[in-house]
Amino acid sequence: MNTKVSTIQLTEKVIEQLKEAKEYPRQTYNELLEKMAKTFITFKERNQYDEFLHKIQQPKMKELWDNKEDEAWENA
Repeated sequence: MNTKVSTIQLTEKVIEQLKEAKEYPRQTYNELLEKMAKTFITFKERNQYDEFLHKIQQPKMKELWDNKEDEAWENA
């Protein structure tokens, strides 16, 4: 397999955080960062889906919450 390799610069703080995040001692930073990236992408996609659901539910929730019957109970 012919994989290109790159060098990136990380602060000492980030390196320490990566060391703490390792799941096992011999886990490479490449393996760890790949897993972190996949997890972040999945989370981001899920969050976008949640935001989409929230937006399409807003009009109905406004209709249900903003009504004269509920306002009458608030003043009872």
